[in-house]
Amino acid sequence: MTVTPLRTRSLTAVEDSVTVAAELGRVFAKTAGDHDEKAAFPHENIRLLHEAGLTALTAPVEFGGGGAGLHETAEVIREIARGEPSTALILIMQYINLATLPKGRWPDHLVRRVIGDAVSKGALINAFRVEPELGTPIRGGLPATTAKRTAEGWSISGHKIYSTGAVGLTWAIIWARTDELEPRVGAFLVPANAPGLRIEKTWNPLGMRATASDDAILENVQVPLDHAVDIRSPSEWDSRGEGQAAWFGVLPGALYTGVAEAARDWLVGFLKARVPTNLGQPLATVPRIQQAVGEIEELIAVNRRLIASATRDIDEGRPFTQTEAGLIKVVTTENAIAAVEKALKLTGNHGISRSNPLERHHRDVLCGRIHSPQEDTVRIGAGKAALGI
Repeated sequence: MTVTPLRTRSLTAVEDSVTVAAELGRVFAKTAGDHDEKAAFPHENIRLLHEAGLTALTAPVEFGGGGAGLHETAEVIREIARGEPSTALILIMQYINLATLPKGRWPDHLVRRVIGDAVSKGALINAFRVEPELGTPIRGGLPATTAKRTAEGWSISGHKIYSTGAVGLTWAIIWARTDELEPRVGAFLVPANAPGLRIEKTWNPLGMRATASDDAILENVQVPLDHAVDIRSPSEWDSRGEGQAAWFGVLPGALYTGVAEAARDWLVGFLKARVPTNLGQPLATVPRIQQAVGEIEELIAVNRRLIASATRDIDEGRPFTQTEAGLIKVVTTENAIAAVEKALKLTGNHGISRSNPLERHHRDVLCGRIHSPQEDTVRIGAGKAALGI
C-alpha cells in the first residue's frame, strides 16, 4: 500500500496525521496475526510509518520533526494500535524520546543527530533500563550495568532485559552507573551497531509479541565522553525524568484503548453475522447482547474522553501531576482489559479460537498491566499525596 505522506496533505495537521495513522492501522491489521505468531519485529510497518512521515511526528519543527503535541500523539497511537499494537508500543518509545530530549540536558549536537536520523532515515531510539536483578528502575535501586572511564570516553558493560524494539533500533539509551567512588547514574547514548553490543532473542511472551523486547548484552562497549548524555547522583533523579511522566501515563492507555476498539469491532461483526438456529436471527438483535455491547462502549468512551481531556490540558500547559498521569494509566488500561473480557464472555469458544483475532486482542490487552507505572506504585503514591505523607 502507498500512503500519501503528511507533508502533502491539505487537512489540518492533527486531522492529517490521525487520518494517515488510521490508514496504516488498517494495513497493519492484515499482517498482525503473522507478527504475533512469529514474534517478529515489524520492519515493514516501521518503513511505512517513515514513508508516511510519522516516525518523527513528535520531534520539534525546528529540528525537522512534526512538532505534534500529546493529544495528537495519543490519537495516532490509538489508531496504529487498532491495527498492530506492538508497532504502536515501539512508536510510543520513539515519540516520548523525540519530544522530551530537546528539553533535557543532552548535548545539543547529539539531540540533533538522533532526531536528524529519525527525520531522514526513520531511525528508532529507545531506552534500555530494566535488568535481571534490578527489575524496573522506577522502583528504585542502582543498575548493575557499569560505565568505566577510559582515556577516550566510557566503556559500558551490562545486561538489559525487556528492551523494546531492540533489533530495529539505531540508537539505544543505556541506563548505567559510573565506576566512580560515589557513583553517578543515568543515560549513555550508544549506537545500536556498536561493537560489543549484541541482542539475544529471548522475547516469547503471552501478548505484544512483535515488540521484539529481547535482551541486550553489552561487553566493553566504547562510547565518547560526551555520550554520557545525562548522568547525575541518584538523589537527583525522579522516577521518570523531567517531562516524561505525563507521556508515559497517557500513551499506554491510548494504545490499549485501540486494542479494545479492535476487539469491539470484531465482536460487532461477529454478533451481526452469527445466527443461531434456535434464535433465527442475528445475536445482535438480542437485548441482553445489546446491553453487554453498551457496557463495552461505555468503557471505551470513558477512556477516549479521559485521554482527550488530559492530553489537551497537558498541551495547553495546565497543571498536571505525576500522580494524575499514573492514575490515568491504571484506569484506562484496566477499562480496556475489562472491555475485551466482556467481548470474550459474549462469544464463547469463538472468542478464544486462534482462527479469530479476539483471543490475540485479549493477550495483547493484558500486557497493559505490566508497563510502568504499575497499579500498586500508582495507588500508594496517590494515597500518600492525599494523606500528605
